[in-house]
Amino acid sequence: MFSQRFSATPRGARLARHLAVHQLDVWGVPYGSEVSETAALIVGELAANAATHGRVPGRDFELHLTRLPGSARPGILRIAVADTRTELRPPVPRSVELPSPDSEFGRGLVLVAALAACWRVEERPPVGKVVVAELFLEGRSGRPGA
Repeated sequence: MFSQRFSATPRGARLARHLAVHQLDVWGVPYGSEVSETAALIVGELAANAATHGRVPGRDFELHLTRLPGSARPGILRIAVADTRTELRPPVPRSVELPSPDSEFGRGLVLVAALAACWRVEERPPVGKVVVAELFLEGRSGRPGA
């Protein structure tokens, strides 16, 4: 398991993405591989959301990466980004829709939904939320059967 706190800033979000890709390489998922690139996109989006929408002054966000063993597959990568903001909740996975073509925002969770095998929002005791995305450590975009 990899766990790290980052400042809730654009710089913290970029660092989270870079360290996630580095950790994957340590775990045997090489830089530039499809799984590494997919994980980088997901971590980048969730970390940017935590730094932008989940930001509470003086509070950091956390990134947790867990490599879960798989029975018939090489395993699952669980990406969890936690922040301390409770009142601004992302939409539930089934309700994510594309924004209007002229909108400047709103595509990030659409990307997460498209790239992850699954994702969800959980409570973060004592305060906040955790956005969790999972992907298979094989195959196209980490999705099953791809």
